[in-house]
Amino acid sequence: MSGRADSDTDPEITGPEAAAAQDTGPDAAQAEPGDERGEPDAELDDAEEPDDEPDDAEEPDDADESVEGARRARWTAAGTGAALTLAGLAAALLRLTRSVPGLVPAAYAGGAAVCAGAAVLGARGRTRRALWLLIAGVMVMALGDQSD
Repeated sequence: MSGRADSDTDPEITGPEAAAAQDTGPDAAQAEPGDERGEPDAELDDAEEPDDEPDDAEEPDDADESVEGARRARWTAAGTGAALTLAGLAAALLRLTRSVPGLVPAAYAGGAAVCAGAAVLGARGRTRRALWLLIAGVMVMALGDQSD
């Protein structure tokens, strides 16, 4: 320590002349041209700005991912609804060939109709409602199976 009171003061706090007077140590030989005056380089300010740009650049990527996620949810809801509709109709037809109460094939057909509605809603983008309709349709089919 040199004994001066302002030897550790940041160059931004002290004036340009005082900062230049402090740069007499071993670090002064390694200082860049903008550091001699005690003013920050314009290059350093420019170097900080690209850190902000990736945040802005990520927004379109996030938007693309959310669009892709929504598309995937629509296809999943529509596909699941169609598959459960076909399964319910097949079960209803199989139950019609046996001697079972009429409630059983009706429950399968009703559940298949609800799942078909869910497939339509899912294709239109109403994926939450489609999920609840899929659950309700499967529950109706399960209740029909329990009455067998």
